[in-house]
Amino acid sequence: MRIAVIGGGPAGLYFAILMKRDFPAARVTVVERNRADDTFGFGVVFSDATLDTFQQADEPSYRAIAESFAYWDDIEIHAKGSVHRIGGNGFCGCSRRTLLLLLQERARALGVEMEFRREAKPEDFPDADLILAADGINSPIRERWRAHFRPELDLRPNRFAWMGSTRPFDAFTFFFRERPEGIFIAHCYQYEAGASTWVLETDPETFARAGLDGMGEEESARFLEGVFAEELQGHRLITNRSLWRRFPMIRCERWVKDNVVLLGDAKASAHFSIGSGTKLAMEDAIALHQAFLAGGDVATCLNRFETSRREDVEKTQHAADVSLVWFEHVKRFWHFHPTKFAFGVMTRSKAITWDNLSLRAPDFVAEAQRVFAEEAQAAGLPASPARPPMFQPFALRGMQLANRVVVSPMCMYSAEEGGPGDFHFSHYTARALGGAGLVFTEMTCVSRDARITPGCTGMWNDTQEAAWTRIVDFVHARSAAKICLQLGHAGRKGATKLMWEGMDQPLAEGAWPIISASATPYYPHSQVPRAMTRADMDRVREDFVAATRRAIRSGFDMVELHCAHGYLLASFLSPLTNLRTDEYGGAVENRLRFPLEVFRAMREVWPSEKPMSVRISATDWKDGGLSEADCIAVARAFATAGADLVDVSTGQTVHDAEPVYGRMFQVPWSDMIRNEAGIATMCVGNITTADQVNTILAAGRADLVALGRPHLTNPNFTLHAAAQYGVRDVASPVQYGWGKDALMRNTAREQADLRELRLKARPRSHAPSPSPLPRAAE
Repeated sequence: MRIAVIGGGPAGLYFAILMKRDFPAARVTVVERNRADDTFGFGVVFSDATLDTFQQADEPSYRAIAESFAYWDDIEIHAKGSVHRIGGNGFCGCSRRTLLLLLQERARALGVEMEFRREAKPEDFPDADLILAADGINSPIRERWRAHFRPELDLRPNRFAWMGSTRPFDAFTFFFRERPEGIFIAHCYQYEAGASTWVLETDPETFARAGLDGMGEEESARFLEGVFAEELQGHRLITNRSLWRRFPMIRCERWVKDNVVLLGDAKASAHFSIGSGTKLAMEDAIALHQAFLAGGDVATCLNRFETSRREDVEKTQHAADVSLVWFEHVKRFWHFHPTKFAFGVMTRSKAITWDNLSLRAPDFVAEAQRVFAEEAQAAGLPASPARPPMFQPFALRGMQLANRVVVSPMCMYSAEEGGPGDFHFSHYTARALGGAGLVFTEMTCVSRDARITPGCTGMWNDTQEAAWTRIVDFVHARSAAKICLQLGHAGRKGATKLMWEGMDQPLAEGAWPIISASATPYYPHSQVPRAMTRADMDRVREDFVAATRRAIRSGFDMVELHCAHGYLLASFLSPLTNLRTDEYGGAVENRLRFPLEVFRAMREVWPSEKPMSVRISATDWKDGGLSEADCIAVARAFATAGADLVDVSTGQTVHDAEPVYGRMFQVPWSDMIRNEAGIATMCVGNITTADQVNTILAAGRADLVALGRPHLTNPNFTLHAAAQYGVRDVASPVQYGWGKDALMRNTAREQADLRELRLKARPRSHAPSPSPLPRAAE
């Protein structure tokens, strides 16, 4: 086999090493445009888990790296005059130059051919069976065949520069420094004795106010020495092509063209804030090598690589993307208590959670728990520092919740003529008995022609009101839960089939006329709605008011107005569905006009001591949809109109949206609304565990957390979570007392066993022994 590697960075060199070792007859050539000892930047970072991977892949190169790294177990966060040191992380730093020289030495020993100071193109290797394009983040090969690889580039707004210093560190350290110009961030770690990396970062507004856009490399270093004078402790900042840049998020639709494969930064970038760029590149090399070990011709192996590797790359990129967005919005969290701020730093990428931190840094988590309780106490709530965040009380107006867990609104599509029946009674009361602080009804329609499907519940007649009253009375009599009625109108998504028969698909028969902000159907084959007239608006507003009055008589504790998911009121808010040219279309203030009119009319009749919320789709997941600025404007407008909570969802506005799903995928919008619009939020969306609930709350990203699917399969989700965390006083029927006691005892034992298993399963530490034994003579 003839292998040509274009690019002598870690990815290209490591792949060359692995292939030449296991296919010694192969001719492997690495061509690098720079000199052998050229490097730009300073150090690289690897975790214990990554070092495990390297050791398994190639022991000799692992040993060489391990003998050259600086190791630390702690992360230290300096912000707002406080320092938090969190252990149990396990990282090493290594000089990038040293890493390259070590890999070159290993490659040379195996017989890899290496050429430096040479620009190379794929056609320079006409006899190559395989060509590796490991030519970096600005890959000329990728750009040459852009139409084939189809890269997506997202140039992020923050500015950053790589610098170095001689200041030593014994922890990976974050410095946050507030100045008149704004907030500056330094990501710092030692990578060898007397040498540390400093990645300096700031937002574009601070960058401009500081005048950094007009400074040269040395001048900006001297300026930052002033910013971080205390942190540098008398040491200087060192430059090495330390140019200010914006981070390019790169993804490629394809990684392979014929016998050419992209590797490392050429195919996918990962932000420096989780130290993943070099890790990702070298793990690419391992995966590609394993694809060839599995056998087959070059095309088969390349297809195997792309198919098997893509998911892991996308997971790493997602974690890195979430992390970089946190740093872009650090101003959003600057008002937090320092401990809450530090908790947010640690959990920003979703890779580290409450339970994970409890295992590695129990004292820090106990401090975060205490701070959360103290903030609740300061708000006049009977909070206890002995409980994790999800079991702290929360209040909206006169309604106090026993905990922060919410049964999410979920349509059951099982009503007859809008009436909730025995199924609904069983469904809602079981979940109220399960311990959740708040139970939401499904979207309940305000008129017969407001339904999504024939199976939707309603609140437009006395029979429905009586059925809802029966449910509410039971919840209040037999549980500690509060219950909220969600009211909505389907709009252009009405007159459709039951979900399991074809979600959002139009009824073949029995349909009713539908209305929307504009006369545009949901699907091309959907019924075309009538654009609402002023008379329609008056009628719909009064339907909502009438339903609200019924909610008062039924005894609901709270009412929510559904303005999300492309339903009627959402169709006014989104520019994708609101094409009106009158006073209800155009600018966001106009698009808000009718939804606010409905909300104000409801708020006027709803008791002042009871809270109201509004559900919104914070993004449409499609270009041209609701912007972040629009979203903030919408939240603030509803808050001004008397909303106490924003229920933050996303999407479902148009059929061709492109949502990006993942764990807790809608939390960033809850975070944005809560901390920029200044209103309490409830987050929802692929939140499945009590661990995630605590993580979200402790990081200040929401005030309530709604869970849907977990409650479908486990009505007692909250009770089981209470047992997991040792919270004994969660509400439960007295008739179930023996079962609750047994659950508490058994879960305590299970948690102890699980903790022991997790401790054993942690990646082993690669820290050098403090007193190494002398090596035996070979």
